[in-house]
Amino acid sequence: AIHFRNPIFEAVKTAPSERNIMSKTSITAAALVAFLTGALSPAANAFVPRQMCATRSAASASKINVAFMSTKENEIVGISEPSVTSESTVNEAVALGGENNIVGTDLSAMGQPNERYKAISLQAIDKVAEDHPQLKPHLRDVKLAGLVFPFKASPYYVDELVDWEADDVTQDPFYKLVFPTLDMLSDEHREKLEAAHDAGDPANLIKVVGEIREDLNPHPAGQKTLNAPKDGDDLNGVQHKYSETVLVFPAAAQTCHAYCTYCFRWAQFIGDDELRFAQKEATSLFNYLSKHEEVSDILMTGGDPMIMKTKSLAQYLEPLLDPDYLPHIKNLRIGTRSLSFWPQRFTTDKDADELITLLRRVRDEGKRHVAVMAHLSHERELSTDKVQAAIKRIQEEACATIRSQSPIMRGINDSAEVWANKWRKEANLGIIPYYMFLARDTGAQEYFNVPLVKAQRFYADAIRNTSGLIRTARGPSMSCTPGKVEVTGVEDIMGQKAFVLRFLQCRDENWIGRVFFAKYDETAYWFDDLEPLDGMDLPWDEDGLPKPVPDALY
Repeated sequence: AIHFRNPIFEAVKTAPSERNIMSKTSITAAALVAFLTGALSPAANAFVPRQMCATRSAASASKINVAFMSTKENEIVGISEPSVTSESTVNEAVALGGENNIVGTDLSAMGQPNERYKAISLQAIDKVAEDHPQLKPHLRDVKLAGLVFPFKASPYYVDELVDWEADDVTQDPFYKLVFPTLDMLSDEHREKLEAAHDAGDPANLIKVVGEIREDLNPHPAGQKTLNAPKDGDDLNGVQHKYSETVLVFPAAAQTCHAYCTYCFRWAQFIGDDELRFAQKEATSLFNYLSKHEEVSDILMTGGDPMIMKTKSLAQYLEPLLDPDYLPHIKNLRIGTRSLSFWPQRFTTDKDADELITLLRRVRDEGKRHVAVMAHLSHERELSTDKVQAAIKRIQEEACATIRSQSPIMRGINDSAEVWANKWRKEANLGIIPYYMFLARDTGAQEYFNVPLVKAQRFYADAIRNTSGLIRTARGPSMSCTPGKVEVTGVEDIMGQKAFVLRFLQCRDENWIGRVFFAKYDETAYWFDDLEPLDGMDLPWDEDGLPKPVPDALY
């Protein structure tokens, strides 16, 4: 039998060792249901196991009798041997997993129905191909890659931002940004995945997917081991890496309107609770903040807090309407991709007015600065009337500041021209350029990463050809284990060609703003690729943690 639990689908076995393994190797509901129902059949230009087990053929895969048992946790139990059942019955299993088939987040259970937004899941990708036939030759690629990497898109993004008329749509930056491909896997992982698929054993496929995901470093930079507070067990969705800033991951925000293929928090979306940060209530967060007066900033993140219904968001924001409550909290930051994926969240969604009012009240009544930290990768994201209306409303009605940040990703925005155009457009719209990041060491980093030397050159060339208003942008920056490390430039240091680097943030505040050097290396992508100059040390140890600042530097 296979046992499904929302939001995770797990294979249940009798051997304790196997059960323990499988609890860590869940597969997305959409992908597994597609697998079981034959939705990924060769006839659909996709894939399906040639046989479900030793005695069941692929032809019978759509004839699975699903038994449901609803509980307060919305648990789905059982796949039993079958009488004839329609595919719609199996699809109901995914529908029960959350509003709009949002895999891994039970929005209905969290009180967050959303009437205006409809997610495009892996199940629904054939419908996208009907509307955009250029996708049809690539369906198998997307569906198979979508077993490892989470996939979701929004109608706005698919219909208004992807250039379906491009000569090769797979090379369009906005196609690459959302549609996964097998090229994102190493040759070893790709062969392993395809072999598991061809073997036709669903349980083994789930296990293989889990093993591949584990190899992709799901929690980089010590997020689980180093960043989580030790003050209490109820802080399951809080990180405190830098003294002045606390990150909170509301449980209701652990999804997005769409998923970036390069997302460094992809592990939040694959349905494994062991890999997720999720803060289920606000009380313990505020208790923690009351004990830490060094904190000035709350950064709400996820997922995307803007996926939340305003009434859910309010439990975190309404206490801040009282300026005498936690007066050391001066700034509220909200990290979001919604301006790119669903700008209607600020304009025409059912509770958009309530959202704008809430943000305005945090500023006017709570006397806190409100900053929307917008993930914006490309000028095209700022080109539609819908996004410009959303930007205007955030600025003029919510009276919030918008700051832009994005990683530099190969095939998406890896040119000085793209960044210069993006920053110019942002400045024109009143958005403050904030960060250029480098691809983190997780997921499909090897597919998307840009060498440090190229990223620094693109940054410098872009800044050099833009207005001084744009020079608020910092980067290229690595958000790595010791802190945020900026690649400031390349210089000759005592006869050696060297990277000039500095800490923009650091676990040890004494390093912030300090310059240090590393050997020039055209193949370096990440901080742990760097080597010290002769006669010098790098400022971190073998675990990536900062060393003490030498006394001579004080």
